[in-house]
Amino acid sequence: MDKVFASPELAIADIPDGATVALGGFGQQHCFATSLILALRASGTQDLCIVANSMGGNGEIRGQILAESKQVKRLITSFSARPGVPTAAEDQIAAGEMTAELVPQGILVERCRAGGAGIPAFYSPVSVGTAIADGKDIRYFNGKPFVLEHAIKVDFALLRAFRADRAGNIEFRGGSRSLNPAFAKAARVAIVEVDEIVDIGGIPPDRVGLPGIFVSRVVKSTHKHDVTTMQPPPRRPIDKPRLYNGKPGLTRSAMAKRAAGIVKPGSYVNLGLGIPTLVSNYLEGRDVLLHAENGILGYGGMVSGKDIDPDIYNAGGQFVSVVPGASFFDSVTSFEMARGGRIDTVILGAYEVDEKASIANWSTAKSVKSGIGGIGGAMDLVAGNSELIVIMEHTDSKDRPKLRHKCTYPLTGQACVHWIVTDLALLRWQEGQFVLEEVAPGFTASEVQQLSEMKIALGADIRTMSTITT
Repeated sequence: MDKVFASPELAIADIPDGATVALGGFGQQHCFATSLILALRASGTQDLCIVANSMGGNGEIRGQILAESKQVKRLITSFSARPGVPTAAEDQIAAGEMTAELVPQGILVERCRAGGAGIPAFYSPVSVGTAIADGKDIRYFNGKPFVLEHAIKVDFALLRAFRADRAGNIEFRGGSRSLNPAFAKAARVAIVEVDEIVDIGGIPPDRVGLPGIFVSRVVKSTHKHDVTTMQPPPRRPIDKPRLYNGKPGLTRSAMAKRAAGIVKPGSYVNLGLGIPTLVSNYLEGRDVLLHAENGILGYGGMVSGKDIDPDIYNAGGQFVSVVPGASFFDSVTSFEMARGGRIDTVILGAYEVDEKASIANWSTAKSVKSGIGGIGGAMDLVAGNSELIVIMEHTDSKDRPKLRHKCTYPLTGQACVHWIVTDLALLRWQEGQFVLEEVAPGFTASEVQQLSEMKIALGADIRTMSTITT
């Protein structure tokens, strides 16, 4: 049994027009099967349906370069677009040249896992009460609503791993399993590019992360990456506070440190994208294990330069350290932890929170041209009934309030927020309302209310928020 192909071009040569192709990988492009994707682009295959966590940015060797060469007709993804620079995929969706189905990240991998397991459909607690559930069957179990989701099966999966043997057994490193095992199982033909191919028996059985029975072809990678150049730049290079009434609010670092102070020692904690990722810098010595959707439990602060391990990164694609007791797994297992209630605390950014403690943190036509946007794993995370802390600036870039009577953006989750940390205030959900407990230095409770739309109750002893971040 020998599944080794001589080149990426030969490995993908039989992918026909109209095929459904899953692209494994999570975060930065070095985690994707870049050699295979480049070969697929060069083949000129048309009318593809791409299944992927996201398409990536302009020019990235991910699904995006297939969109740029007009090879994609349909997209099934958690992120079709993000606010910022428009992409080829976003432009084509807006023009009606490409259709897109947006799927919560954990449900995307679960639908693929189900497809590989011969399960045609299942009911999930994720997306209840949101636009994603519109038109889907809802059933109640033990008095709670669940949404019907259908399995995904694909024709081909293009995946990346560390090592393979000639029988197709696959070894992953660090947190690089992510969506790869689920995508492989959903595929009729799973093709894996690797850094190294060894003889059968060269991978110890207890290090096989994906058995060869799920893998049709392996090929050695021909595209190299310099990971030291891939550290994503911060959206704002300088942590400069915003001004309200001519006065500075808290910096993002100060907001993150205040949120870290809410976290209980001995907790399992998930950090969302954006400001929440900074919280990892303020948890040392707190006996907290950080969880990331791509498949890490027990990571530390962000690293750079020589400290980078290319296979250890958080859900935002930022390279991080690991702490004693850390473990790695795939995204299916990661979201089992989230939806199953194993995560104690989730910290997310948001566009809005409303008076019923509902959160909106995914984008649509308000922030991206196509009107599709991105969900990521947030819907799965809030479905697990964890303590939810939201970190966000008090108003948006146009000075509109983000604390609303009712969310104007599509909901991520209903009645699930426990704490709100903004650059002006700390609020806690108590007895059916948000209660103001702290205000930023130089501000008053009255100013916080004036800059909010939702009605806020005043705590008995309103304190000043700390600005110390060292």
